[in-house]
Amino acid sequence: MIKSMTGFGRGKIEDGGKELMVEIKTVNHRYCDIYIKMPRQISFLEDKVREVIRKKISRGKVDVYITYDDFSEDSKDIIIDRVLAEAYNRSVQLLRDEFGLKDDISVSLIARFPDVLRVEKPEEDEEKIWSLLSVALNDALDALINMRQIEGEGLMHDLLERTTIIENNIKEISIRAPEVVKEYKCKLENRIKELLDQQIVDENRLAMEVAIFADRCSIEEELVRLGSHIKQLRETLKLSQPVGRKLDFLLQELNREINTIGSKANDLIITNQVVEIKSELEKIREQIQNIE
Repeated sequence: MIKSMTGFGRGKIEDGGKELMVEIKTVNHRYCDIYIKMPRQISFLEDKVREVIRKKISRGKVDVYITYDDFSEDSKDIIIDRVLAEAYNRSVQLLRDEFGLKDDISVSLIARFPDVLRVEKPEEDEEKIWSLLSVALNDALDALINMRQIEGEGLMHDLLERTTIIENNIKEISIRAPEVVKEYKCKLENRIKELLDQQIVDENRLAMEVAIFADRCSIEEELVRLGSHIKQLRETLKLSQPVGRKLDFLLQELNREINTIGSKANDLIITNQVVEIKSELEKIREQIQNIE
């Protein structure tokens, strides 16, 4: 089943006051381009996040947004700078004694001085955080992939319908192609009779001219290759692995063959069929730009 490159997924987990949320958004891109925005305090896990994503997504521009909140009791430590507090205390006592000030030195006074008390966050437990983050990450990826599969199913049905339209046009061309040579022979014979003003035509010369024309406008090989490419296109659409690049290649080959038929056709009916096929191929090309 083909997958679209467009999708969105979210995963969230809470445990012991720690809360992690992962949001992933993808759009079409030629390669797998991953952009991760996450808090600095857990940025050491970025490579692991990237590795997990690459295992599940092969193409697309991937934007990952990770938020982390820690409300646990041990999430913050208050650090006392005892040396600095003692220095402040000595200085305040010196001011008191030197200027005869009222003695109102208190704990709250010393604590209000800069950097006496500071809040520090303890180092994160890498294994603990990763065990939580990996759950949220995989939940987000599962939701994303499910959305990409649903959209991919819609794309597949559309592509199969357009492939059927192309096949019907190819059948019409196959039926029409032999008639082109017959009509050319008839027109050539009548033209010669008009020019020479006689009813007897050199059959050998006529056969030679018709044979040259038939060889020049023969599209049998192109029709065979078109049939082969169409068969591969149908089979590829049913594969489970990423097929975007293969579909792009097949489309190039289909365009090559139909362009050759158009240049050889020398027939208005076939030319009209070629125009219809090229129109459908262009619509398919637009669709496969969003297939993984």
